[in-house]
Amino acid sequence: MKTLLMGAATLSLVAGAVQAGSHLSATSDKRIALSNNYAGNSWRQAMLQTYEETAKQAVDEGVVAAADAFTTSENQATEQAAQIQNMILQGYDAIVLNAASPTALNGAVKEACDAGIIVVSFDGIVNEPCAWRIAVDFAAMGKEEVDYLAGRLPDGGKLLEIRGLAGVFVDDEISKGIHEGVAEHSQFEIVGSVHGDWAQDVAQKAVAGVLPSLPEVVGVVTQGGDGYGAAQAFAAAGRPTPLIVLGNRQDELKWWAEQRDANGYETMSLSIAPGVASLAFWVAQQILAGEEVPKDLTVPFLKITQDGLDEALATTPEGSVANVSYALEDAQAVIADAK
Repeated sequence: MKTLLMGAATLSLVAGAVQAGSHLSATSDKRIALSNNYAGNSWRQAMLQTYEETAKQAVDEGVVAAADAFTTSENQATEQAAQIQNMILQGYDAIVLNAASPTALNGAVKEACDAGIIVVSFDGIVNEPCAWRIAVDFAAMGKEEVDYLAGRLPDGGKLLEIRGLAGVFVDDEISKGIHEGVAEHSQFEIVGSVHGDWAQDVAQKAVAGVLPSLPEVVGVVTQGGDGYGAAQAFAAAGRPTPLIVLGNRQDELKWWAEQRDANGYETMSLSIAPGVASLAFWVAQQILAGEEVPKDLTVPFLKITQDGLDEALATTPEGSVANVSYALEDAQAVIADAK
């Protein structure tokens, strides 16, 4: 796994390709497409950029014939299903899928499988049995937030929950983990919940709208892209800054470093790395090459602690999100670990 500095020198994302020559030449005539349902925040933008950089290098080196990326204009499962059906008609050999719903796309995914197309879902995964799935344990990620707060705030208190996009698998799973954590650490109580859509501007407005009705809040549990917006809302309302768990966005990391330097503010930050899109590309390539790949693959989430803040901030471009990119050998290791 390699740290990705987007906009910096081009990384060799196909490192190890020489050693895996037979697996690469086997897919030189294959075409892969990315189906994405949403691009409205920095995580999705970084995800798309990572995929496109990986895809371009793979095409340039003859690993695949094409690796195109498509994003729907609306976050609607019906629109994404139509997009997948169009990919079937265009004759792609594999579809790498960040899904709007774990269930609503199953019909279109089954159509793709029946047409002989490999479908690899990631981040927003699908539960159609014919598809592959790459995900972090989002529920565990949510629970870890509350575990962290319990360690820092043993006396507990009132919490504000900022959720992601309503109706999306990732949002449901992280929230589920957060509530499991609160059930285990009964000194905490969630007194407010808003949807921030994983975007700081949306989160700021949502938090500002609910703050007047809330008692004192000691902690904010989030899903990513919303921590800085929450901090701005608390500041604008003249309320003390609670302990906000962050989501690896550059604006959050910068704010964290400023608060740390000014008053010793301490927190942690965690999220799935946008580079999981590059892992999904290589998993699809390996399946097309004839490798036996388990249907469910797990990757760890990317966590930043106080000790690692400066390094993470230094390697995260303005407006982006902390990231790692996966190369072929990383995909092979993940596949081997799942067997």
